[in-house]
Amino acid sequence: MTDDKKEHLDRPTAVEPSTALNAVCPYYTMFPLEFPLSVLAKLSKKLLRILDPFCGRGTTVFAARLKGHQAFGIDCSPIAIAIARAKLAQTTDTDVLALTKKLLQEQTNVTVPEGAFWEWAYDPSTLQKVCMLRKGLQGLRSRAADLLRAICLGALHGPLTLSVETRSYFSNQMPRTFASKPDYSVRYWQKHALRPVGVDVLTIIKSRLARLKLDTLPKCRGTSKVLAADSRLARGYYGIPATIDLVITSPPYYGMRTYIADQWLRNWFLGGPPTVPYGERNPLSHESPNAFAASLAQVWDRVGDRLAPSGRMFVRFGAIPSRKQDPREIMEASLGHSDFSWKIRQVLPAESAASGKRQACHMGGRINSTAIEEYDYEISLG
Repeated sequence: MTDDKKEHLDRPTAVEPSTALNAVCPYYTMFPLEFPLSVLAKLSKKLLRILDPFCGRGTTVFAARLKGHQAFGIDCSPIAIAIARAKLAQTTDTDVLALTKKLLQEQTNVTVPEGAFWEWAYDPSTLQKVCMLRKGLQGLRSRAADLLRAICLGALHGPLTLSVETRSYFSNQMPRTFASKPDYSVRYWQKHALRPVGVDVLTIIKSRLARLKLDTLPKCRGTSKVLAADSRLARGYYGIPATIDLVITSPPYYGMRTYIADQWLRNWFLGGPPTVPYGERNPLSHESPNAFAASLAQVWDRVGDRLAPSGRMFVRFGAIPSRKQDPREIMEASLGHSDFSWKIRQVLPAESAASGKRQACHMGGRINSTAIEEYDYEISLG
């Protein structure tokens, strides 16, 4: 063997970072990881400060971490915040499992919700352990806690497998993307004679943790963080640098108002009530397309306060079928309402519904009509 060949074999093999953490918990208003990655691939390799004012499950934040950029996310949903913070968690399997065991051993006198839904949704012993983790994680902030919280949210409900040993969800048969309503769920389980079966909560967490391959992930750059705030308001940006280089985001679509109600079980795990929180308040007005555009403009004003003169804003925006509105009209009206002069540099159709990667494709069986096209905007300060 020549010296050149020997030297080549001695070099360590580069490990490609795992993207599994991005799917730690489903979130139905999610854009694919390819969207922010494709944006970042076109730009300078220098360290960028990236902002997502509607960060949702933290896909933009995670893409920034993978590519070595500093990332900041804002959202007003507690479920979104819990999932997005996990994308920045720098921890180990050992620390997360140690925390899980500690909480399951130490938590006593936990409150277990009662009623037909809970009796049919979870085996009693499983629900007891879920409640232990719920109580122990409330208010607990650490890197291990951030990741464990998101893992539990992802495992809280989902479809069954034929074998109990291979199950990766705590619940009886349910959708994994949104939580079905209690009365409907009970009727479904009774009709199909589906009784809950006890599962080993620790085993499921351990299995899900192993899939993430945390040791392959790069460290976060700088003071990357996810903030619980209303992105229309200036106070929501405290702790974010005065200058941002890049914005990658996808705002809620006009008419999408039931984020927490559709995620009510995950909201309960985070400390919310054991019931569906109907009538939730939305930062963006959904009274009319123009009112929605005007409230969205408030976010563009806050972004404009911080975006560097040479910065860019990349926005994926679309519509839901129940609101027959042209998403381009709403998006462009929102830019017109802003105090800043924005220039649309490019508009391209996003991926088709057939790709299965558009936001509307993650609404479950509740949407039967054809989804309205989504568009990718590249915008700069005029």
